[in-house]
Amino acid sequence: MVNRNLIREFDVSEEDWIAAVGDLATDDAGWLDTDYVDVNQIVEGTIIRIDDEFVLVDVGYKSEGTIARNEWEEEEDQPEAGQKIRVLVEDVEDVQGHNDDRGMIVLSKRKAEKIEKWMKVMETVHENDIVSGEVTRKIKGGLLVDIGVNVFLPASQVDIRRPHDIGEYIGKTIECMVLKIDDARRNIVVSRRSLIEAQRAEKKAELLKELEVGQLRKGIVKNIADFGAFVDLGGIDGLLHITDMSWGRINHPSEMVKIDEELEVQILHIDYEKEKIALGLKQKSASPWENVGDKYPVNTTVKGIVVNVMSYGAFVKLEDGIEGLVHISEMSWTKRISHPSELVSIEDEIEVVVLRIDEQKQEISLGMKQTQSNPWEKVADKYPPDQLVKGKVRNLTNYGAFIEIEEGIDGLLHVSDMSWTRKISHPSELVEKGQEIECKVLSVDQERRRIALGLKQMDEDPWATDIPNRYQQGQLVTGSVTKITNFGVFVGLEDGLEGLLHISELADHKVENPQDVVNVGDELEVKILRVDSEERKIGLSRKRVEWAEEDEAAAEAAEAAENASREAPVDLKGGIGSSSGPLFKTATATETATATETAVAAETATETAVATETAVADEPVSEAEQAPEAEAKESEVDESEKTENPA
Repeated sequence: MVNRNLIREFDVSEEDWIAAVGDLATDDAGWLDTDYVDVNQIVEGTIIRIDDEFVLVDVGYKSEGTIARNEWEEEEDQPEAGQKIRVLVEDVEDVQGHNDDRGMIVLSKRKAEKIEKWMKVMETVHENDIVSGEVTRKIKGGLLVDIGVNVFLPASQVDIRRPHDIGEYIGKTIECMVLKIDDARRNIVVSRRSLIEAQRAEKKAELLKELEVGQLRKGIVKNIADFGAFVDLGGIDGLLHITDMSWGRINHPSEMVKIDEELEVQILHIDYEKEKIALGLKQKSASPWENVGDKYPVNTTVKGIVVNVMSYGAFVKLEDGIEGLVHISEMSWTKRISHPSELVSIEDEIEVVVLRIDEQKQEISLGMKQTQSNPWEKVADKYPPDQLVKGKVRNLTNYGAFIEIEEGIDGLLHVSDMSWTRKISHPSELVEKGQEIECKVLSVDQERRRIALGLKQMDEDPWATDIPNRYQQGQLVTGSVTKITNFGVFVGLEDGLEGLLHISELADHKVENPQDVVNVGDELEVKILRVDSEERKIGLSRKRVEWAEEDEAAAEAAEAAENASREAPVDLKGGIGSSSGPLFKTATATETATATETAVAAETATETAVATETAVADEPVSEAEQAPEAEAKESEVDESEKTENPA
C-alpha cells in the first residue's frame, strides 16, 4: 500500500509510484529473520534445482519454494544449484489431494532485496538529512533518485527555477534534502530545491557581510528580462538594470549579456532589509559625459550617426554614450518639414553644430541648418525694394497671398496692395493657389524674415493723374450699384473704380433705408460731387442730377452758412440780469440727423474691423506672423471708406 496523501501532495499518481518503486508494504510490518517460515518473512534458502521458468529453493519448510526465473536480470549473476540466497515468503498454498498439509511456497528474491535495502536506509536516513543518488528515471510529476532505494523528487523541487525539461537530470548524481519519510509505507520524498535554498541562505548571509558599495564582484547571469538581467553573485542575486549596462544606447539587455555568462560587475546599492542589490556594468569605466564641454565646444561642427528619429527631431550619436538631439526646427533654414524622416534616416552620418550643452541633465542640443549659410542673411541684398520678382502663390489667407519667390523664401502680397481701384475682399478674387505671378518688392524686414510684395505697384497710380482728369466735379456719369450699406450705396463707374452715393444724396426726400430706393445692379445716373485723390474717393449724388446751377449755388450757400453757424461761438445766458436767452443751444433737426448718420457709419466700420480681425486670427502661426500689420492696414482702409460723407 502507498501513502496516498504524501504522494498526491507532489502531483504523482499512485499507479506511477507503484510502477516505479513497487508496492512493498503489507499489513504486517514485522520483517524479521526467524526459523519459523511464515508469510511475509525473509529467510535464507538453498537453490536445489533450476529450470527455464522457476528456481526451486529449499527454505527448510515441509515443501520447497519457487521463484520466478525472470527475477534475475540478464546483467546480474545467474542462479546456481547450491547457492545460498535470501528470499521473501509471499504465500503458502495448500496442495489438493494431500493429507499431510504440505503446500507449495511462493518466494521472491527481488522483493527480499528491496525490503532489506529499505530497512538499511531507514536505519541511516532521517528527515532533513542530505542524501546523494543517481537520477534513474522520469515519471509523471517528478524524478526517481536511487539513494540505495528509489526515492521521489517532485518536479517542483528539482531547482529554484523549474527547468524546461527535468529529464535532462537522468543519469546525473545529485544531492537532495529529505523532506518526508513514511516508515510504515517505505515512502521517501526528497527536494533538491530545498537544499539549494538552504545553501544559498547560508552563502547569502555570509556574502551580505562581505559586500560593499563600489566593490567589483564576479557573477553568473541567471535570467534576462526586458528591464535588465539577474546576476548570481554566489548566493544572492543582484539586478543589473538595462540603464546601467552601457553608457551607449541599447534596446534590450540581451545585446549586452547572455544566460550563464560570467560578468564582473560593480556594486551600486545594497538594501540589507530587503536583501536587494543593484549592480552596474558601465560604471566600471569613466562616464563619457565628463568634460563633455571640452570635447564638444559650443558652435563647433562635428559628425555623428543618426540612431533614432522621432516626430520632434532626430537623436545623433557623437560617440558611445554621447547623444544629442537635432530638433525639427533646427534642420533647415527654408524647407517646411513635417517630419524629420524627410531629411534623415537611422544610421545616416551627418554633420551637426553644437548649440547648447547641459552637463547636469546630460543633454546636447544640435543643429543641422547651422552647417549651411542662412539664406535670409542675403535676402536684403538679393531683393532690394522696387525689384520685380516672380513666384508661385503658395497659400491664400483672408488678408493676402503668400508668394514663394525661392525655396523657403515667401513674401506677403497684401489685399490692399493688389489693386489701385478695386476693393478686394479676398485674394482669391485676383489670384489662385499655384499660380505664377510677378510682383514688386516693397520692403524687406530681414530680422523678422518678412518680405512685403505689391501687385498694383507694377502700374502707375491712376489716382495721380488719370482719374482726376477723367472725373471732375459736376460731371454726370452712369454706373451700376455694386453694394448697399446702411450709410449709402457704392456705384461702379468702371472696372475696379467705385464712388460713394451717400444716403443723404439718394433722393430729395429723407431716405431711411437705401434698399427702399435702389437695388444692387441698378443703372444710375449720378453727379460727381468731389474727387479726393489723396483719400482715393469719389463722392456722388443722385438727387442733384437735375439741379440747375442756381440750385447748386443755393445748396452750397446754405451749406456754407450752416458750417459757419456751427463754428461761431454761442452766447449762453442764464436767468440773471436784464438780458435773456437760452441756457443751452438746441441742435437743429439737420444737425441731429447728421450726427445720427455719422454714429451709425462709425459703428458699422467698427463691426467690420472686428470681423476682419477675427478672420485673420484663425490663420496658421507661420503665416499669421505678418497678420497684425495686415489687419491694421485693411481695417484702416475699410473704416475710412465706410465713414465717408461726401456732403
